[in-house]
Amino acid sequence: MDSVKKKELIEEYKNRRPEMGVISYLCKETGESFLGISKDTRADFNSNNAKLAANYHPNKRMQELWNKYGQNGFETSVIKILKYEDPRKNHTAELEKLREQCFAIDNKASKIWL
Repeated sequence: MDSVKKKELIEEYKNRRPEMGVISYLCKETGESFLGISKDTRADFNSNNAKLAANYHPNKRMQELWNKYGQNGFETSVIKILKYEDPRKNHTAELEKLREQCFAIDNKASKIWL
């Protein structure tokens, strides 16, 4: 790959606009929900699912439920989407505010990443 093409691909990657928001894992059997902020919802679902499948997720309670009920025992969703303009800006504070709004609605929910 030539350097011009490589620079173009890097620039394209930096300017992509992944979906950002609050993701949720809801255990259908127990009603327990786990919320997390995400700068790329698709990638974070894939990452969490891989860690859960490998029995290597840092959230022990979520892992315990996953081991007992499996992937089909959970409903996953994006419950809040962040609207943003600049993909290069750090949106962590805005995402945390969205998650806090979700915790206000469901005060029994836990964080995905402890």
